[in-house]
Amino acid sequence: MSLSPEQVQWFSSTFAQLVANIERAVVGKTEVVQLALTALVAEGHLLLEDFPGTGKTSLARAIAQTLHGKQSRIQFTPDLLPSDVTGNSIYDQRTQRFEFIPGPIFANVVLADEINRASPKTQSALLEVMEESHVTVEGVTHSVGRPFMVIATQNPIEQAGTYRLPEAQLDRFIMKASLGYPDHASAVKILAQPTYARGGVVLEPKISNDHVATMIDYAAAVHIDQTVLEYIARLNEETREAPDVVLGTSVRAGLALSRAAKVRALASGRDYVVPDDVKRLAVVVLAHRMVLDPEEEFRGATPEGVVKRILDRLPVPQESAAT
Repeated sequence: MSLSPEQVQWFSSTFAQLVANIERAVVGKTEVVQLALTALVAEGHLLLEDFPGTGKTSLARAIAQTLHGKQSRIQFTPDLLPSDVTGNSIYDQRTQRFEFIPGPIFANVVLADEINRASPKTQSALLEVMEESHVTVEGVTHSVGRPFMVIATQNPIEQAGTYRLPEAQLDRFIMKASLGYPDHASAVKILAQPTYARGGVVLEPKISNDHVATMIDYAAAVHIDQTVLEYIARLNEETREAPDVVLGTSVRAGLALSRAAKVRALASGRDYVVPDDVKRLAVVVLAHRMVLDPEEEFRGATPEGVVKRILDRLPVPQESAAT
């Protein structure tokens, strides 16, 4: 479908209102809040990696509170079992039948706190639901509904007792972002609000699940020119051909980048994608999916640096609007 100017305007203004509401709880982090909402509307999942106390959990909770939908939090620990996440079938003596009891994954926004502290077996319980939005237990498929988003957090330090996320798991996250420490003015504003000491600001819901679903449908209808698609494909190919990379980005990464670019374009008031939408999202969408050569990594190479180098070298196509 093609979008009318009124639909584009509604999406752009709604997106801005959601950002403003979340920023009441996450002060001074507009770019990261926009990325998180982009992941939600692109029907993707977000990985937040940062030091303790930077607001990772606050951001996830603020997004969940902004929606009228159901939210849940799973504290990942080494003894957490897959059934603790997905749910299990329990025998009901009254009916003499097995009844499925949904786990905390059945929510619109799921906070997977410190995901790398759970065992690989428990981490793998998220693979199906993050890719297909449903859970299969004992051969029966259960949908988690729409919208559905997993926001996972992990700490780059304190690696004792943690399990590194495998590449297949990382590839399920549409993007990886970091909040970082607030600037001086934002820090003062946070310190001046006593509510932060009691678990953060409590936000009023601003949008229903149906309206989020409408935003998702509108974003999917954004036009993306053939030249921009070729640009995204070439970005992917360059990550695989880079000499300091062992594993480049997958086709799923290209699909994720195109979906995220559509949301970015619509939030900017356009019903078509321009190359700058792709460039601004390429690092957060592609970098975490790459595996570098250990020797090059020891010399200081980073996935983010590789993606930026490719962006600087790759010719940018001419911008074109929808036809």
